[in-house]
Amino acid sequence: MRSGIIAQKLGMTRIFTDAGEHVPVTVLKVEACQVVAHRTQEKNGYTALQLGVGRAKVKNVSKAERGRFAVAHVEPKMKLAEFRVAEDKLIPVGAEITADHFLVGQFVDVTGVTIGKGFAGPMKRWNFRGLRATHGVSVSHRSHGSTGGRQDPGKTWKNKKMAGHMGVDQVTTQNLRVVQTDVERGLILVEGSVPGHAGGWIAVRDAVKKPLPKDAPIPGKFRVHAEASAAPAAEPKGE
Repeated sequence: MRSGIIAQKLGMTRIFTDAGEHVPVTVLKVEACQVVAHRTQEKNGYTALQLGVGRAKVKNVSKAERGRFAVAHVEPKMKLAEFRVAEDKLIPVGAEITADHFLVGQFVDVTGVTIGKGFAGPMKRWNFRGLRATHGVSVSHRSHGSTGGRQDPGKTWKNKKMAGHMGVDQVTTQNLRVVQTDVERGLILVEGSVPGHAGGWIAVRDAVKKPLPKDAPIPGKFRVHAEASAAPAAEPKGE
């Protein structure tokens, strides 16, 4: 199991193939995605990498967090996330994961927070068909109708699909194909849509339902900065 990355959604566009067919893609930007800390079996009970991305203002970071970043010789990060990995696939602390961590043609799973829609009715939120347009129905054409029985059960069950807050849910979209990568600009283009709004943070992992390409870099594709050499880290297994 390799580590994933944290990327920022820039928006959607399309690219054209050699055959003239257009492919809708979502542009994800990977900028300064560095390993901040290790989680080990001996100390934490599981093995994982803590990654940080984005540059946070020092005044917005607590003193304790600034100390953690200083130990890792990493600038304060705006977004942190953990990725479970195998023990032999740990990446050194301070290393920066690049966009070619994923290969063109491989499939990935992306996780993000959906766009908030506010208070929504049952037709928009749950795809209810609504009530009839005529024959006695007035003013309540888009209502959800009955919510429970009379004597039995005599109440409205929990989790009943009704009007309410819609969006701002963590959603994972599986099996999106990587169409193109740009290491210099830190861009990853994946086919299809990605949950979340433009500017939101997206977690990108190897697809769990598709095999990993044989030539995929193990434990990943990264670059090690000079100032990160003094950080406490395990020896890299290879790039």
